Amino acid sequence: MAQQAGSEASPRDGVRRKVAVVCSYTVSLVNFRLQLLQEMVRNGHEVVALGPENHGPTIDALAAIGVSFVQVPMARAGLNPFEDLRTLTALWAAFRRLRPDVVVCYTMKPIIYGLTAARLAGVKERHALITGLGYTFSDHSNNPRLRSIRRIVTWMYRIALRGVGRVFVYNEADANDVRSGRMADPRRIVAVPGSGVDFARYAAADLPQGPPVFLMIARLLREKGISEFVEAARVLRSSYPTARFLLLGPIDPSPMAVARADVERWQAEGVIEYLGETLDVRPYLAECTVFVLPSYYREGIPRSILEAMATGRAIITADTPGCRDTVLEGQNGLIVQPRDPEGLAAAMRRFIEDPELATGMGLRSLEIARERFDARVISHRLLSEMALLRRAETE
Repeated sequence: MAQQAGSEASPRDGVRRKVAVVCSYTVSLVNFRLQLLQEMVRNGHEVVALGPENHGPTIDALAAIGVSFVQVPMARAGLNPFEDLRTLTALWAAFRRLRPDVVVCYTMKPIIYGLTAARLAGVKERHALITGLGYTFSDHSNNPRLRSIRRIVTWMYRIALRGVGRVFVYNEADANDVRSGRMADPRRIVAVPGSGVDFARYAAADLPQGPPVFLMIARLLREKGISEFVEAARVLRSSYPTARFLLLGPIDPSPMAVARADVERWQAEGVIEYLGETLDVRPYLAECTVFVLPSYYREGIPRSILEAMATGRAIITADTPGCRDTVLEGQNGLIVQPRDPEGLAAAMRRFIEDPELATGMGLRSLEIARERFDARVISHRLLSEMALLRRAETE
């Protein structure tokens, strides 16, 4: 898929480096990047994380592994030039004060503003982790406004990714867009299979007894397939009244978010059970029979699917970039067409009518997760590409 790093990425033995990691959602530092941060510290580096929310439990969890935290202003959604200029200025000031040797940014705004600020602050080594190109790069062929936004964002990526060391991508579609949009030097693109999953944290769990439970975990964006999940549940409820359809995830600030009123209406109708949001999805994964993510959002490799696979759950997902990379059709799950609630209902019906299907596919999910998506293996690969892995770790 992507170019492999050459000799310039060889480890620097015994050199303690200061690494700044920038995110757009502070909680994600623990939920999605803890293993990577731990490995940085384990390899002897000083690590500081920068994020917008002053979230106490996250800051405490980071401190417990030796990572300090700096709060910076950043709006997760929208393109307000005044807010974004404030973000750029704050990041530049933080880098001037912290003087990191290496800056690593993930998700769109940290990449665009964090890497630009780092270059302006004189940081020589900068890396981008594109965890999915997201809403802006979803299919908006019939929306002129969003096509215009995509062109602007592509131009901003080109500026931010100029001179970076590595541009990590999770799937072929994202790699192709980065190349075709001339966002970065193709020789700098490196493919990794997502952020992986920590098997010490996400352990396999027996399937629950009783009627089937279908669980969807996602931010409440329309392009995550929320409406399709609800419509499929509505189709099945009349014939299979004991089946349960659970939705877990936060209301999102994006203009494409599902309205809270819609969620309340679906609950009142009895179609789904909305569970709100949580910092720990493990109990909910353990209580489900099948995990469902019918997303047509531009995912990288959905972390929620990887966590469900590590728990030993069969997967139903859409034939879209990132999502389809997690499923071997008919082995550990079923792939459906995006925006197709009837097809989604048919896939869920198979698990209702054949309860043993979830058992076999769940076991295969666990095998695939262990073979391909071990977070520690992926973290080692990232550190090696960024010249942050000690030679002893590679032998």
